[in-house]
Amino acid sequence: MFELYQLRYFLAVVETGSFTKAAARACVTQPTLSAGIKKLEGQLDTRLFHRSSRRVFLTEAGTRFVDRAKSILFECNQAALELKGVEQRAVLRLGVLRTIPSALISRLLRDFRRADAGAVIELFEGTEQEIANRLDEGSIDLAITILRGEAGEGELVLFREGYRLALAADHPLAGRDLIAAHELAEDNMIVRTRCEVLSETSRHFTDDNVRPRLVYRTEQDERALAMVAAGLGVTVVPANYRHEGVVLVPFAGFDHSRTVALVRSSHGIAEETQELAARFEAFTSSQSWEAGAGLG
Repeated sequence: MFELYQLRYFLAVVETGSFTKAAARACVTQPTLSAGIKKLEGQLDTRLFHRSSRRVFLTEAGTRFVDRAKSILFECNQAALELKGVEQRAVLRLGVLRTIPSALISRLLRDFRRADAGAVIELFEGTEQEIANRLDEGSIDLAITILRGEAGEGELVLFREGYRLALAADHPLAGRDLIAAHELAEDNMIVRTRCEVLSETSRHFTDDNVRPRLVYRTEQDERALAMVAAGLGVTVVPANYRHEGVVLVPFAGFDHSRTVALVRSSHGIAEETQELAARFEAFTSSQSWEAGAGLG
């Protein structure tokens, strides 16, 4: 029978779409992860992934197995929590979307811990899909992430924001009130590879027949903004981002936005953590999320 580590390897590949990235996420070597997946496929007597030189895709069987794998891990997580006993100190497991500015999260947690001395919070950072999977598995209790559609039960909208063009403070266009794509034809572009509107940004430029030179790709938003400040190129960021030496200017015709919410695990929260989670939800809902706290 398969083991839990194999399920974690499997879901890591699902989340990242890559054996290399999944291995990094699972803190193992790629050969180790590949061997674990191969063993799992052998035990299930079916292929879970279609592999190519560029992408990894779920097979039909793999797609059906995803929910089962999440459910198994959820039950194991719940069993572990129950064995700790209700007398154990409550720990809130909080997921944070990777593209939420660090300073917003830092300010929130600093102020909450000042108001609720002794509260213990474990943080998990991930992509939108990784956060969603962990909520489904029950391995995190709450998450600050993007909300798709209207807020439902267990979903608290924190703020909505559009996107802006980020330029170095000494960029020739930095003093403008609005910038159009064609004005950036000679500029270099920095790509935030985890940006939720990455494809929409690319299409916005190509629709205007503009193809800026791509000079840097990174998953780290703070690194991207640091390179913008250094004059390496420009990029598109959510309006709440801030960084020394960077100016944010509205991007003409780019009307996309995102809704950031506090979301509960669909499986509920362990009894010993419910009171702490409720206090955190109440505190979070009372905070001001206006632009300006930002990165940097």
